[in-house]
Amino acid sequence: MKTILYIVQKEFLQIARDKFLRAAIIMVPIVQMLVLVYAATFEMKNIKIHFVDQDHSQASGELIHKFSASPFFVAVDPSEDVWTGEENLKEDRADVVCVIPSGFSEAIGTGNSTGIQLLINAINGTKAELSYVYCQAVIGDFSNRILAEKSMMAGMGGIETRPRHWYNPELNYKIFMAPGILVILVTIIGWMLTGMNLVKEKERGTLEQLNVTPIHKYQFIAGKLIPFLLIGLFDLTFGLGLARLLFNVPVEGSLVVLFTFATIYLVAILGIGLFISTISNTQQQVMFVSFFFVMIFVLMSGLFTPVDNMPEWGQKINIINPMAYFIRVIRMVLLKGSGFADIQRELIAISIFAVSTNALAIWRYRKTV
Repeated sequence: MKTILYIVQKEFLQIARDKFLRAAIIMVPIVQMLVLVYAATFEMKNIKIHFVDQDHSQASGELIHKFSASPFFVAVDPSEDVWTGEENLKEDRADVVCVIPSGFSEAIGTGNSTGIQLLINAINGTKAELSYVYCQAVIGDFSNRILAEKSMMAGMGGIETRPRHWYNPELNYKIFMAPGILVILVTIIGWMLTGMNLVKEKERGTLEQLNVTPIHKYQFIAGKLIPFLLIGLFDLTFGLGLARLLFNVPVEGSLVVLFTFATIYLVAILGIGLFISTISNTQQQVMFVSFFFVMIFVLMSGLFTPVDNMPEWGQKINIINPMAYFIRVIRMVLLKGSGFADIQRELIAISIFAVSTNALAIWRYRKTV
């Protein structure tokens, strides 16, 4: 045990002398929380909508006003000509063209069905889908109001729906994204810095001096792992504080549950970083290999798109993605208040990862005496 403590002490001394690491430990959480949480969002505002009002009635005017009053839409260049709207769409002066046909108000008054045409720029599929959803919401609300007025005039009772969203009542996208960004934060700190730290010793030749000592391989790996484990937990705590302070992210569950899982997760991630460093000779090699896997893990983690939306083969491959487990757990604990019983499957899976990756790192580390 004393041997491991001496190695840990040496690592902390090296980290304290490394200006880059000292800055990264503090600045990376701040930059990621301030920039990525705001940037990584699917919320859209200021969607440019062009109205083609061919009815010029009170009803069409109310519908246009309803769109204009929404924070998601900005009305641009209204006209009576569909071709003008299409030109604005082609030249990117409009994102959506809303065509209100003549006879719109008359059809509403007589109770007949009518239609509204929506032309949407779908070059960006995500933006087009969200624009369509927002348009549907506005038109649906307008239609429900008309039906409610008709029911009241006829002396009939209507059905009122009041949706309630659990765990994130205001559908605040920052509350959804901040926990996922924290996972990226601790992953980068643990994975990248651990691997580069070991290879840096190879490049400087100090690793050879350690190899001629009677230190066992498991002691060396443990001594390399513990400092960055503590740093990762510190950054997670720091990031949680920033998320609470800046975005009012709730903490519904137990922090004991979260930090228990985070500790095991960091052990697994550190093991991957150490394993990559044992098969690399330069810091550039570590960065390239790590970047390749980190990008795949992030894109398939469920951070931006739900895992359930992936094809079946992608969901099967995602079983070996540790980041997907942590993102699911941190959202469950912070937003839903889940306990150990709720994350049992993820806890078992990440424990297997932790044992496997560190066993590989110990096995692959070549110690010559």
